[in-house]
Amino acid sequence: MKRPSSAEAQRSSNLLSRRKFLATVSLGGLAAASTYRPAAAGSASPVPATAWDRTRAVDAVIDDAVGSGRIVGATVLAAKHGEVVYQRVAGFADRETQRRIGQDQVYRLASMTKPVVCVTALALIDRGQLRLEDPVTRWLPNFRPKLIDGREPVITVRHLLTHTAGLTYGFLEAEDGQYHRLGVSDGLDASHLTLDENIQRIASAHLLFEPGTSWRYSVAIDVLGAVIERVTGWTLPRAVQNIVTSPLNMTSVDFVATEGSGLATPYGDASPHAERMTDPFSLKFGQSAITYSPARALDPTAYPSGGTGLVGSAKDYRRFAEAIRTGGAGIIRPETAVAMTRNAIGDLAVSAAGPGFGWGLGVAVLKDPAAAKSPVNTGAWNWGGVYGTNFWVDPTAGLTVVALTNTAVAGMTGSFPTSLRRAVYAS
Repeated sequence: MKRPSSAEAQRSSNLLSRRKFLATVSLGGLAAASTYRPAAAGSASPVPATAWDRTRAVDAVIDDAVGSGRIVGATVLAAKHGEVVYQRVAGFADRETQRRIGQDQVYRLASMTKPVVCVTALALIDRGQLRLEDPVTRWLPNFRPKLIDGREPVITVRHLLTHTAGLTYGFLEAEDGQYHRLGVSDGLDASHLTLDENIQRIASAHLLFEPGTSWRYSVAIDVLGAVIERVTGWTLPRAVQNIVTSPLNMTSVDFVATEGSGLATPYGDASPHAERMTDPFSLKFGQSAITYSPARALDPTAYPSGGTGLVGSAKDYRRFAEAIRTGGAGIIRPETAVAMTRNAIGDLAVSAAGPGFGWGLGVAVLKDPAAAKSPVNTGAWNWGGVYGTNFWVDPTAGLTVVALTNTAVAGMTGSFPTSLRRAVYAS
């Protein structure tokens, strides 16, 4: 086994406490040049300072995170009852070239892709083209993963939406786990597989549990993406565009960043400052590591990952979140929007979100703020992405907050998103 370099050893030591935290909550919801001096300077939108009484508190959180170098660049946007009350960009889209975050900055959304793809599937259900209780084999006849005892249980569309199918992610396994041995892509690497080839590899792995009996964060939404392709006859990018992003005018959101989009350069957690990602880039996470390929977001030949593949701006993601908060905006029915954003798995533990959370048909749902140690109201829903992104919607407060960064995983989980929530709800 190759011995780690001194730089790798230092980074591992400096970030041990963060890794222990991540190993517990999984997904929460996630070398600088000697002359580098992080800048917290950023610009705010033309929202009056008196429009929202949390402005100074949120500014302070952003200034601290960017000024310390823990976050390289960020866009934070908040809307109250549909009206934007806060918008701030800060830091660098590319630190080494001193390119600052733009007002409509595009980021890699990672797992914030999942709610968009889930809404695409729910829209097909509303149209009668798909059913929650459809066996996945109706659409993917060869997708027949077995339990470790050899039995072949029925996996339904509902199981995929709720992460109760018995699937997993490679980065949640030990380094010698079955997904690693089979070469299953998590949708973040440069695997050069087609979607169908990756689905076949997923089906070759044994299920972790009988579908519906437990919860495990997983590649289920990649499988759902393949189902959507069969139902519609379109590629997944075309289905998402036709059903969700085009009707909502989410022009920046796609599976491949458009030329000239100014996609933010990604960085990974390191000490004392986040380090620029190489390609590939490995970041210790849980029992193993996440392997990133930043170039994947620019590669039209990469298979479209329904779990991690989208890029987009905070402004466009707010449009999406607000559409669901207000009843579906014609994309899905109001009752479907309600079903998506309320707990659908009973008392099953949602390890990736932590205590106090359930899971709906595509998002984490806050059931018990006290157990979660969260200032957010009961019934709020959220998720994040391992490139350093997160959002939440609090229906009780009429509040939608989108916080996109280019720093993995500090923008998704840990002190930055925790402090941001506290600032938003500070009395």
